[in-house]
Amino acid sequence: MQQELYGQRSADMSRRKRAGMWGVVCRVVLQRYVRPEDTVLDLGAGFCEFINAIRCSRKIAVDTNPRLREFAASGVVPVIGEIPGVLEHMVDACTQVVFCSNFLARLRDKESVLCVLRNVHRLLVSEGRMIIIQPNIRYAYKEYWDLFDHQVPLSHGSLSEALRMSGFDIEVLRPRFLPFTSGKSRLPLWLVRLYLALPPAQWLLGKQMLVVARKSKQSRVAR
Repeated sequence: MQQELYGQRSADMSRRKRAGMWGVVCRVVLQRYVRPEDTVLDLGAGFCEFINAIRCSRKIAVDTNPRLREFAASGVVPVIGEIPGVLEHMVDACTQVVFCSNFLARLRDKESVLCVLRNVHRLLVSEGRMIIIQPNIRYAYKEYWDLFDHQVPLSHGSLSEALRMSGFDIEVLRPRFLPFTSGKSRLPLWLVRLYLALPPAQWLLGKQMLVVARKSKQSRVAR
């Protein structure tokens, strides 16, 4: 079902345009949280726009889509399997950064969200980061359920609480970041750059949140 849905949603926007948009988001905002020497894991990588664009030493893309290898750029390690099950077979402290975009809302329930977050906590090195871009139901309450695979309602408040329960400290919390339909935007890239440079525009139009969380040094999470 996921592959069919993603195919329909991406039909309105070429893969090249999506890649260009993600390239801008990475350069202007997300790259500051990723060092050149880091290993980065993209959870629910989809068409791999983020993991292909981010600059780092080693890249891992995880998704259920059997076509993942087609979308991953050279040098990206594709890992295909059900989430969170596939994470449980990965070794502890194997990555410095885990990223996910529009993924947590598609999990079965809140217990599944906690299971994913706790697995991410285990995979991260000490003080490693999790970067999340996610529709914020507080501001996208009208549109949130228009996507057939959205199952878990999350606001910046409830997601922050889940992260803290899973052994993370919140480093960055931007309740309004990207517009809800950013994946279908036809704006020229210079306007995307301008939008990202103007916090008032984000507070007016943003319905997706950006959360950056660090693995707490003292945290010990029950699994």
